[in-house]
Amino acid sequence: MMKIFDFFNVKKSYENVSADTFKKLFNEHPKAVILDVRTNEEFKQGAIKGAINLDLIGGTFKQEIVKMDKAKTYFVYCRSGNRSGQACKMMGDLDFKNLYNLSGGIMSSTF
Repeated sequence: MMKIFDFFNVKKSYENVSADTFKKLFNEHPKAVILDVRTNEEFKQGAIKGAINLDLIGGTFKQEIVKMDKAKTYFVYCRSGNRSGQACKMMGDLDFKNLYNLSGGIMSSTF
């Protein structure tokens, strides 16, 4: 039987990390994939080197991520950390295991 407050204990399938930790972990995982989930227009204004742009709100995000290797490590970011958190949740729901969300988004990044 579910306890009244069990919903507070839902385990996230991703980890929110600071900009410094994001950069450090990314450098430790040379085969990792870095995903920018901002719009194409935002991406064109500047992105982290090597990032793949998959617009979370563009309508094809889920169709694109289901084709991706679930065993890889993914570093996900957006402008503020909100959309990338949503993207990480979606990916976790699809059984991706190694997900890192840039807390505070690219605005907090030192890349």
